[in-house]
Amino acid sequence: MVPPERFNPRTALAMVHDVAASALAWVVAFWLRFNLALPPDHADVMFGTLLLVVAVQALVFWRFGLYRGIWRYASLNDLRRLVIAVVVAALAAPFCLVLLRLATPVPRSVFLLDPMLLLFLMGGSRLLYRGWKEHRLIRLAALDAEPVLVIGAGDTGASLVRELGRGKEWRVVALLDDDPAKQRRQIHGVPVLGRVEEVQRVAVRFALRAAIIAMPSAPHAVRRRAALLCAQAGIKVMTVPSFDDLVSGKVQVSAIRQVELDDLLGRDPVVLDSDGLSGFLSGKSVMVTGAGGSIGAELCRQIVRFKPSRLILFELSEFALYQIEQEFRASHPGLNLVCAVGDARNQARVEQIMCEYRPKVVFHAAAYKHVPLMEEVNAWEAVQNNVLGTYVMAAAAAQAGVEAFVLVSTDKAVNPVNVMGATKRLAEMVCQALQREIGVRYVMVRFGNVLGSAGSVIPKFRQQIADGGPVTVTHPDITRFFMSIPEAAQLVLQAGAMGHGGEIFVLDMGEPVRIVDLAREMIRLSGLREDDIEIVFTGLRPGEKLYEEVLADDEHTLATPHPKLRIARARGVAPDWLPRLMEWLNSAGACPDDQVRTGLSRFVPEYAAAYGEPPAQEAVKARYG
Repeated sequence: MVPPERFNPRTALAMVHDVAASALAWVVAFWLRFNLALPPDHADVMFGTLLLVVAVQALVFWRFGLYRGIWRYASLNDLRRLVIAVVVAALAAPFCLVLLRLATPVPRSVFLLDPMLLLFLMGGSRLLYRGWKEHRLIRLAALDAEPVLVIGAGDTGASLVRELGRGKEWRVVALLDDDPAKQRRQIHGVPVLGRVEEVQRVAVRFALRAAIIAMPSAPHAVRRRAALLCAQAGIKVMTVPSFDDLVSGKVQVSAIRQVELDDLLGRDPVVLDSDGLSGFLSGKSVMVTGAGGSIGAELCRQIVRFKPSRLILFELSEFALYQIEQEFRASHPGLNLVCAVGDARNQARVEQIMCEYRPKVVFHAAAYKHVPLMEEVNAWEAVQNNVLGTYVMAAAAAQAGVEAFVLVSTDKAVNPVNVMGATKRLAEMVCQALQREIGVRYVMVRFGNVLGSAGSVIPKFRQQIADGGPVTVTHPDITRFFMSIPEAAQLVLQAGAMGHGGEIFVLDMGEPVRIVDLAREMIRLSGLREDDIEIVFTGLRPGEKLYEEVLADDEHTLATPHPKLRIARARGVAPDWLPRLMEWLNSAGACPDDQVRTGLSRFVPEYAAAYGEPPAQEAVKARYG
């Protein structure tokens, strides 16, 4: 039995309703027993037993907790509880009457009719109330709502139809699903009219302006196809929250949003080794450099899921550090958070932070990454920040007893043709050289462009479209690999946990994407056509490749237990390579761009061959190993 609930006005109103229903059911049961011609002597029996029957049934209803639920959200569980309570009440009433030994017995058929009538009155009123609150009885108010198509007739689609039916903004007129078993059926009164390919036909039939994709657990290719069909039909396309957010309870299925480019170019969810990552991060002091950047900030968000003992945010930009600090103070008030302003090149500051807070894992994401900016005027700064900064951080990590040092690298380090790529390859080589000398596990992770990161092409295109165009693309054939920021961060964590030291992990970036196709899809997602927004080709920028190298292939990489991670077969470094590099890095003054490129070609043979400057690649290999 359920203990009685605290009394409140809504409970009182529900009880009054059920008491009235109990009395009405008892009276109607007598009338039906005698075909609406109740004899006077049985009328006396009916009125004489009415008070006792109603009291007994009311007590049973109270004890079974019928007033815990909210009628507006009455469900099958509530109906089951109601049925059980009515059955118990139907048995309790005659038991009490027999126990009192009434002179005139109640007709047995009344005991059969009463619970049926009672269940009809109590259950029917609850159902009618829920239908009224959800605007399902009289849909006049919904006629002003925007008609919408739901793509996906699974559990999420059904939940969405039910949730939207409670509001006044949207009116679901149809569903589409590729499952033949669901077609020509109805879900909450809404018909499933056919396959997803029929978006155009359904849009014309109902004069639709919007559709909602309700397939959060479907493969990415399926969701992408649905979004593109909606765009071709000229209707606005929205989607429900991600599967992870729905499962975790962060948001409701009705929290629909606009389809973003991540939904079209994103990939299937990453499957992480949660146990391995817990052992890698849980209960440990973890440090992230460049914590205010796109990748650094997302690394921090992923790390806190595994409950580190302390999270150290190291960032040069005061404003970026302030933003991420405010975010974590609000979202994780109990987190032991250290916010340190500092430059990765400042050896004294780096050693102070590491010695004081003793991180066991360091993720080094601080770097200059913008290719054209680093190619001219700022080449020496790129070398100092990306290479010297990595050396200072990596060496300090060894002194502080760090267990694992994870360098966030880039696909542009593969056969680099620009200063930024060459400096990141040089940073990888620094970690390779230190791995032979020191016991820290140095792990490097390469990946390509991430959607929406600072300096990426996506925010630029979005702003250009908002300004009315034109959208500028450097070359009609230029391609890039893309992944989402959360996916990149998750795989960096996974690689860090898997690495034994000295490996260069490369991420499976999928298929390359033509930037001009990216621009066209963003224009369509904005509800515009290419006739509305002009695309202009401006020519390749300094240091820019037409195609990026394939990151994870069988020829140049080795497999790992994780399907999206492979290990690059990278060239090693000679024993005396690092001292010569440090001599160049610590040389007094700043070097002009041409001298920087010449210096890089001496230490990175891949860059020497691509850059076309002496010494040639074979000569460099022979001299420096």
